[in-house]
Amino acid sequence: MNRKDSQNLRFTSWPSSIKPTHSILSPYTLPYFIAMESQNPQTSETLDSNPTTPSPANLVHKVKSNLVFQSKWAELNGAMGDLGTYIPIVLALTLAKDLNLGTTLIFTGVYNMVTGVIYGVPMPVQPMKSIAAVAISDGLDFNIPEIMAAGICTGAILLVLGATGLMQLVYKLIPLSVVRGIQLSQGLAFAMTAVKYIRKVQDFSKSKSKENRHWVGLDGLILAIVCACFIIVINGAGEERNERETGNVDDEERNMRSKRIKKTMANIPSAFIVFLLGVVLAFIRKPAVVKDIKFGPSSMEVVQFTSHAWKQGFIKGTIPQLPLSILNSVIAVCKLSSDLFPGKEFSATSVSITVGLMNLVGCWFGAMPCCHGAGGLAGQYKFGGRSGGCVAILGAAKMALGLVLGTSLVRILDWFPVGILGVLLLFAGIELAMTCRDMNSKGECFVMLICTAVSLVGSSAALGFVCGMVVHVLLKLRNYSSRDQSGCTVFINGTR
Repeated sequence: MNRKDSQNLRFTSWPSSIKPTHSILSPYTLPYFIAMESQNPQTSETLDSNPTTPSPANLVHKVKSNLVFQSKWAELNGAMGDLGTYIPIVLALTLAKDLNLGTTLIFTGVYNMVTGVIYGVPMPVQPMKSIAAVAISDGLDFNIPEIMAAGICTGAILLVLGATGLMQLVYKLIPLSVVRGIQLSQGLAFAMTAVKYIRKVQDFSKSKSKENRHWVGLDGLILAIVCACFIIVINGAGEERNERETGNVDDEERNMRSKRIKKTMANIPSAFIVFLLGVVLAFIRKPAVVKDIKFGPSSMEVVQFTSHAWKQGFIKGTIPQLPLSILNSVIAVCKLSSDLFPGKEFSATSVSITVGLMNLVGCWFGAMPCCHGAGGLAGQYKFGGRSGGCVAILGAAKMALGLVLGTSLVRILDWFPVGILGVLLLFAGIELAMTCRDMNSKGECFVMLICTAVSLVGSSAALGFVCGMVVHVLLKLRNYSSRDQSGCTVFINGTR
């Protein structure tokens, strides 16, 4: 690899006329980072020819275009698509480890708005699941200092991988079938967790399922089934909306009345309605929760770290979280975003840097370690999110709740119907798993399914990734050996 190629690994959309002599995080380069990451590849030649772009006016125009709503109700509906993952983990950490919910809401709200501005798509902000799982299951040995130390260490490593261009190199080397295997395993894991939320009563503070959920009640099975049926009737499998947006609708096969009905139904914010229903039911289930609400933000303090916290955070938190962050938060997100939004391509470099910066800033103040996630992106897209404005709305709502209600919001979330969260998470998982339908050859499907099976059974995306890569290499060697032997046979036969 020559020097020019290694420089180009920093940003796939870097103007050719700009030499990246400054640090990737300097004030000179950050405006390009914001403006160029969400540009359409077709317009890159025009920008490359002008070394003075982007001007302040161009930056303002880019921010506005990234935040513009394609459909007001659809974007609002899409903002609900990630809550099935976000709320249970945040609630569990708040109840089990005394996580500062107000601070977490404020910082994750800022993350949502910034990523919406930078990328112009519903880029999600999700909890780091492996760190959260260790914190919930590890008793008194893994508390807030250890959680935050794990987030800072993970963020620092991702930042270095992104700034040096190594993450983009990894993204280019990993075969698509392995990425699809990770996506399929994550989607199925979401779906299975969602079914568990629907069927079983949950104790989030201990991350355990309890007895079977009753059929009738304000958090019963019938309520969850009705909500799921409502979303299916309104949103369908997703193809109708995609066809309508991309202009592939066959007018000869549909009459005008059917098109008007489907258009009207597509504009109904099904996920938003279901979420509002859950909020109303939370107050009905526990009317006294109103007395527990205290207005005003919770106090924000710098976390005090010890050498023991850094050591335990890195060993127990960072090491298991890092492979998941690289694969699902960066590699899978970049691939999924290119599938869902063909006009916008994001480098693994930029996604890795944003994840790193989020945790290097927020974790010092006790905000939950966060990352992007393919499941959250799929969920928000499923329910109508198409622009950065989708996550900007969500971010503004989080900030408002964090500033107005602070930690007292946990009293409301504690009574939110878990079955409804399961329904939202179920459709997010299915949408993520459906991205794997482009695996057409038997060899690709073979690698993908092995990667998926090992990831699910072994409960480790890293283990599934390693097995998938090994199988992919073995198949390549086998095919190469077969072609080599065939060529030798032809050569020998030709000399006889």
